[in-house]
Amino acid sequence: MSSISVPSYAGPPVAVIGNGPVGQTTALLLARWGIPVVLLDARAERDAVGSKAICQQRDVLDIWSTVGAGRIADDGMTWTAARTFYRDQELFSWSFVDRGHSPLPAFVNVSQCHTEKVLDEQISAHPQIDVRWDHEVLEIDETATDVTITCLTADGHKDVKAAYAVAAAGARGDHVRRMLGVSFEGRTFDDRFLICDLRAELSGWETERRFYFDPEWNPGRQVLIHPCPGSTFRIDWQVPAEFDLGAEAEDGRLDARIRQVIGERPYEIVWKSVYRFHARSVDRMRVGRVLIAGDCAHLVAPFGARGLNSGVADAENAAWKLAFVLHGWAPESLLDSYDTERLAAAHENLEVTSNTMRFLVPQDESEWTARRDLLEEAVGNPQAQTRVDSGRFAEPFWYVDSRLTTPDAGRPFAGRPPRGEMPAVVPGVLVPDAPVNVADRPEVVRVRQLVRDGLLALTAEGVDAAETAVVLKQATDAPTQVFRLADIDPDGTLGDALAAQPRETWLVRPDGHIAAVLTAATTAELDAAARRAIGVAS
Repeated sequence: MSSISVPSYAGPPVAVIGNGPVGQTTALLLARWGIPVVLLDARAERDAVGSKAICQQRDVLDIWSTVGAGRIADDGMTWTAARTFYRDQELFSWSFVDRGHSPLPAFVNVSQCHTEKVLDEQISAHPQIDVRWDHEVLEIDETATDVTITCLTADGHKDVKAAYAVAAAGARGDHVRRMLGVSFEGRTFDDRFLICDLRAELSGWETERRFYFDPEWNPGRQVLIHPCPGSTFRIDWQVPAEFDLGAEAEDGRLDARIRQVIGERPYEIVWKSVYRFHARSVDRMRVGRVLIAGDCAHLVAPFGARGLNSGVADAENAAWKLAFVLHGWAPESLLDSYDTERLAAAHENLEVTSNTMRFLVPQDESEWTARRDLLEEAVGNPQAQTRVDSGRFAEPFWYVDSRLTTPDAGRPFAGRPPRGEMPAVVPGVLVPDAPVNVADRPEVVRVRQLVRDGLLALTAEGVDAAETAVVLKQATDAPTQVFRLADIDPDGTLGDALAAQPRETWLVRPDGHIAAVLTAATTAELDAAARRAIGVAS
């Protein structure tokens, strides 16, 4: 956990609607910045049913480590390879590239219920987070200075007054969306999918995700297999629209379906469910003093694990910006950038996952024929394999076009990189992680731990770090830090990951995204970039 010095704050709390992982993360990040939180949920208590969202990406694990929940990564099942098959032939396999040297795995699989349990443990130890179950939100009213949330509780109606609210009410938060007056346009896919969490011994499958097109045990459709902790495997079958889980479980067809995948090994069904996929987004993610986050704001098909991972990124974006506004370090207009940045991220996730679903579920005979021909061609043909879409995995959104980012003509964004890889390090992308030496910290420190303490500047050879620190202090009252790369990165690991050059100054936002890379910057240029990074017009 980072060693941020929590500033004092005497104002009203932020209300977070929804005590799922996105709401939990939002509350913990706000409390880390010294902002009190009232965490509301309509349920009477936590309902630990099913594995739900299981696949958590490295940068999300990093966010959770910041709030003391690093054991989520330790408790999860690390997998390193994504394998794709057509019938009984493997088409391709790929792993994940880390431009830095993060100690965190690219992905772990862990039950959402376990994630919520770990986050609950951190929340229970935090006096600034007031958890209120059995609080069903009925009305949201705001003024120019605050927001009032009227809740129905076991004891009648109660009002919760807050400075701002974050609506993380989940996929079923229709009532919250209606109250806020946002649309939720998109589509629901007709095809259904069966999930079974199985406890079984499947030697050799523990560290890989397997995706099968048209296997003989699910002809014409797909099967996806993910390893989970405790010798548990999550299997997803695409099934017909008329599929009846109850009838199949009763007459033995479910057992036969499972045995076609795992053979005659003993197994136990831990959880099973049938669901449809959705592709929807609100038209705006800021409504006055309310920010909308997670599944309440956007729903995507799960192939690529872009649901919860994107929701946690919403939480971090919202939390640091609310904290900066409430502490008086940034203007309220900074919150507009939450809407533009995270809505753009939602749209990219919808594009990526909708493309995957169109490939997985062709809509007419010509599309079926085209897909079958491509899969046949992809057997032994690397060029054709690049066009096979079995899901592009969750990755951070890159704020290269954000108004908070200072572009650098010498470091242009080259576009979406190949699957499994990271983009070149340019303004707008996340700073690569790497271990660094910080003189006043005896423990091992990572760059990603430093960035979340405020605005961070990394200076290369030929830049006066002391002068940089003075400029940042004059530009903002927010916490700032300046480190010379030569001091904290003596072996050049971080510098190599950045491809840093002499006379460069790297300015990094509190969420780890690079706000600017300045070469031989004047005082005015550095001041302007710092102000821009926190939403102050330059």
